Amino acid sequence: MIDKEAIAKHIRGILIALGDNPDREGLKDTPARVANMYEEIFEGMNYSNHQIAEMFNKCFDEGIDTENTSKVVVMKDIDFFSHCEHHLALMYDMKATVAYVPNGKVIGLSKIAKIVDMVSKRLQLQEKIGQDVADIMSEITGSKDVAVLIEGCHSCVTARSIRKTNVKTFTAELRGKFKTDPTMQLYLK
Repeated sequence: MIDKEAIAKHIRGILIALGDNPDREGLKDTPARVANMYEEIFEGMNYSNHQIAEMFNKCFDEGIDTENTSKVVVMKDIDFFSHCEHHLALMYDMKATVAYVPNGKVIGLSKIAKIVDMVSKRLQLQEKIGQDVADIMSEITGSKDVAVLIEGCHSCVTARSIRKTNVKTFTAELRGKFKTDPTMQLYLK
């Protein structure tokens, strides 16, 4: 679990290391505020992929034709943000597309967005977000045919170092038919 007391202590130390006075009016509550924020934005670190799958495992199987495998579910433009593990920098203006072929079960649409949100609340790489969402979707639906596309901006590129403000990073986690059948990839455009 996230240790807010330790976070506050270390944030206070960072403020001192930056040469500021953590006891001045504008900063005296900052360590506690940052600890509260970290508890919220890094909530996903408290859970394994399996625990997230259990948390959002709400499927519907009534009336789903298990013989017809031509069905595809695609949810696009799921907004989220995350933080990279290299600089603790914000990954922002992120959008995910999650697609799968039902294997006799259809997950509730809001659950797909909730899975993306929970997975994004970790220190990680953008590629890992796609892998984790795909793993969870496969576990819940039983489908091997899953795709997760992500695009986003990284403040470690846009706000520091090379400062390229119009750069977006695209990643794709393609599994099963989405990886092997080019016609399936048309659903992702």
